[in-house]
Amino acid sequence: MNTLRVGFVGAGGIVLQRHLPGLKNIPGVEFAAVANSTLESSERFCQEHAPGAKPLVSWQEVVAHPDVDIVWIGATPYLHEPATIAALHHGKHVFCQARMARDLAEAERMHAAASERPDRVTMLCPPPHGLTGDRFIRELLGEKVIGAIRNIHLLSLNGAFSDREKPAHWRQRREISGLNILTLGIHTEVIQRWLGDFTPLRAVGRFDVRERHGYRISIPDALRVKIEGAAGFTGTLEFSGVYTQEPVERLEIAGTTGTLFYDYLADRISLQRPGKEPEVLPIPQEQLGGWTVEADFIGAVRDPSGPRPHPDFTDGVRYMRVVQRVADILEETVNDEIGES
Repeated sequence: MNTLRVGFVGAGGIVLQRHLPGLKNIPGVEFAAVANSTLESSERFCQEHAPGAKPLVSWQEVVAHPDVDIVWIGATPYLHEPATIAALHHGKHVFCQARMARDLAEAERMHAAASERPDRVTMLCPPPHGLTGDRFIRELLGEKVIGAIRNIHLLSLNGAFSDREKPAHWRQRREISGLNILTLGIHTEVIQRWLGDFTPLRAVGRFDVRERHGYRISIPDALRVKIEGAAGFTGTLEFSGVYTQEPVERLEIAGTTGTLFYDYLADRISLQRPGKEPEVLPIPQEQLGGWTVEADFIGAVRDPSGPRPHPDFTDGVRYMRVVQRVADILEETVNDEIGES
């Protein structure tokens, strides 16, 4: 088994919580280099989690390092495009954290760079939403247990930004996060995977607080989007980062003969027939999915003739088209405010 050496560009929470444990469980994977936000944090990461890796000052050093086979980008979206393109230029395989980029143009340039290096494996980090029941929900939809799909309704509500006294989070800073709004990109990716492409028709964004510690907020705290699917369905997507009740992450798929509900937080799928109460559909043991992201990526690198992992950069461009379109609609309209100005 060939040894694969990973270099990290950004090594924050998602890398520590998910990717590092997953990579450590794969034989023959070593950590070669790390460039975090500061040299001190890179040194600390190496000391605590990857003693064999070399702490570096800049991400440019990681992507060009001769001992690195894979560039693992855990940084925020503003670095995704330059780090990905540079890594591919140096012949590295690239795993990139979601969201793919700050806007569609950056995503398309990343896709173009990957297309020029078909011998290199590229992958985006998938959202955990629906991974457990992914195969089961696909089967249910494929068997048309609810008939023809007519409408969908998504609720993604949390209180991540409900504290008005906190400074702006990086997800609220356009220079870092770009056009990404709340969990729009996450849920767009999941819906596209199950139901195909869709087009935003109308969007309304609202702000709870327009200024945080002197920083003018331009990314909405709440969002509602009306959509139309290529397969003929319509839908409403609702998001909030200032919701003060228990978080809600739920997709409702209504068809001509019934409705499917996926509660992402409980990983529970339910079916409701007209005039009846919803019934829980247990996910069959043989169809249970889960988090296999790191193994999928490393497996593809080791087997160039095998299937490529998803989401790939084509999937990313698809959901970034939706993110871009919503941003364009909001730019054309006057956003209401639900809090102080």
